Amino acid sequence: MTEVQSSGAAAFLAEEYRLANAAAKAGETDLAWHHLERAHIVAQTRTWPHCQSHWRMLSFAYELRDFREAFGQIFRLALAPIGNITGRLPRGNTGRSNVSAFAAMDIPSDLQALLQSDRDGRR
Repeated sequence: MTEVQSSGAAAFLAEEYRLANAAAKAGETDLAWHHLERAHIVAQTRTWPHCQSHWRMLSFAYELRDFREAFGQIFRLALAPIGNITGRLPRGNTGRSNVSAFAAMDIPSDLQALLQSDRDGRR
């Protein structure tokens, strides 16, 4: 298994990004953010996927001309690799700039099993 991610996490991320894109194209902004946030929760355990999740959020914020969110994503994009390298990541954090970049959050129950199997697969 490479550093990128397990196949279960990779499939999950691909689907969440597909759903986010579909929601964005349909003008369902809140739903698009929901899928991007779910992807972030899973992606944040791996450096490259974590950075990709913030890049996607930054791109979407820019597309919406939401410059406050975009600025927050630039900040998070800079912090993401540091958090991964040091192992100091706030579990469950949704990755948006409307929440603290340092706040741990509850992990949705449907994502807990995926994250556990990903951890088990890396042992």
